[in-house]
Amino acid sequence: MGKFVITKRKNGEYQFNLEAGNGRIILTSEGYVYKTSCNNGINSVKENSQLDARFDKKVSSNGKYYFNLKATNGQIMERVKFMSPALGVTVE
Repeated sequence: MGKFVITKRKNGEYQFNLEAGNGRIILTSEGYVYKTSCNNGINSVKENSQLDARFDKKVSSNGKYYFNLKATNGQIMERVKFMSPALGVTVE
């Protein structure tokens, strides 16, 4: 099972990573000035990721998959890192 991990950057900002069950980082957030804002970002990802319509699935020029997670207003919240086609991910 995946988990969210909050870390502090060298510039003092907070960020979160979403780690897969194997420890691989699949998502890194933008920087947040306040830890509470970072937690709000995690909650927003959790909420918006429940709806398929919030995902914009893409294939890069090297054939690897990635997707953007969009907020209710259509703004891209997060970009999920490249995934191998061998993982069984499909882009429709």
